[in-house]
Amino acid sequence: MWRAIDAHSKTIRFSLRTALLSYHQNPLPISSLKPPKSGHFFSLFKTLSVSSSTPNTSFSVIAFTTRHCNNVAWGGGVRGGNLVVVRCISSISASAAPNQQHTAVDWNEPVSSSDVGVGGKGTGVEEDTRPSIPVRAFFFSTSVDLKSVVEQNKQNFIPPTSRMTNYVVLRFGNLSQPSGLGSCISGSSCSYMVVFQYGSIVLFNVREHEVDEYLNIVRRHASGLLPEMRKDEYEVREKPTLNTWMQGGLDYIMLQFLNTDGIRTIGSVLGQSIALDYYGRQVDDMVAEFTDINRGMEKTGTFSMDSKKLFQIVGKANSNLADVILKLGLFERSDIAWKDAKYAQIWEYLRDEFELTQRFASLDFKLKFVEHNIRFLQEILQNRKSDFLEWLIIVLIGVEIIISVFDIVHRSGFKFF
Repeated sequence: MWRAIDAHSKTIRFSLRTALLSYHQNPLPISSLKPPKSGHFFSLFKTLSVSSSTPNTSFSVIAFTTRHCNNVAWGGGVRGGNLVVVRCISSISASAAPNQQHTAVDWNEPVSSSDVGVGGKGTGVEEDTRPSIPVRAFFFSTSVDLKSVVEQNKQNFIPPTSRMTNYVVLRFGNLSQPSGLGSCISGSSCSYMVVFQYGSIVLFNVREHEVDEYLNIVRRHASGLLPEMRKDEYEVREKPTLNTWMQGGLDYIMLQFLNTDGIRTIGSVLGQSIALDYYGRQVDDMVAEFTDINRGMEKTGTFSMDSKKLFQIVGKANSNLADVILKLGLFERSDIAWKDAKYAQIWEYLRDEFELTQRFASLDFKLKFVEHNIRFLQEILQNRKSDFLEWLIIVLIGVEIIISVFDIVHRSGFKFF
């Protein structure tokens, strides 16, 4: 079975020989072997057979393992930090071979090299993961005065690193903590808020019970408040040991680190997504309204909408399309993504994740349907107006003819009675 542990034999050879030599000089009975005193859970699982070059000598080796770094007990003495064996070793007992010139170690079961780790000072090798960072996006108004927001929160304002002027980033919590390249915010007390001019707000690392407090900071500077606030949630995970710069997952994105540029990039996509959701619902309401009108026309052959109502729908459809294209900047690439390929990767991934392009295509198709119905109903209203004017002209002409005939008869002295 020596081949089964060839991958880690070099790791344990030196520690094992040292321990065997020490035990040969000061042998202890097997009954004195005890597991190391530790608060960690340990289990005994596999058996080692050891033979020594010293004749007529038998000894035992017991290795105890825990979920973290484990100590190894050699003949009742505990030596930590030299050997960590995952999946535990139970007990061993062997007699020395008379003419054996080397120390041999044999497992009763093969163990892969992935089951063995080297630790130090009682600490094991663990995956470097950090607490996840909650990201919450909100949309409760159609416009925010960014200048007044910055004016009243100067100490929290983070100066922009790009030419984009439709949003600001505010930082709360421990303002002395660095937020530059390579710094992490997971597990820290720092919270970030990205406020967009078109009404979206994206919060990073903010607890659920603190959301209203942050939203109230912006609400007093907002206009066009909506009767119902829209909300979306996402998650960012930091892992400095990640092999690639970023890795996507189900409702989360994993990065090596998250700094202010990453916050700006992620916030821009989430802000556009939640706002696009609002405008999509507005267009859906218009589509539903025209669907009801068409069904009524199918049954009665006419409709009762007046021109004022129709013009209101026209204005609403045009303003929604203008807001999506101009205010949201849906087709404008982030300046940070232009400068750094890493953030361009995040920007493109999130746009695909939230299907911004597909959702805008669906919105545009619905708006074309609304536009087609608006033109159709405008033509009907225009025809109604033309018919009314034509009949009015006919009546006026008839009245004029009657008056002219009466005047002629009156001048001629003809009496009807």
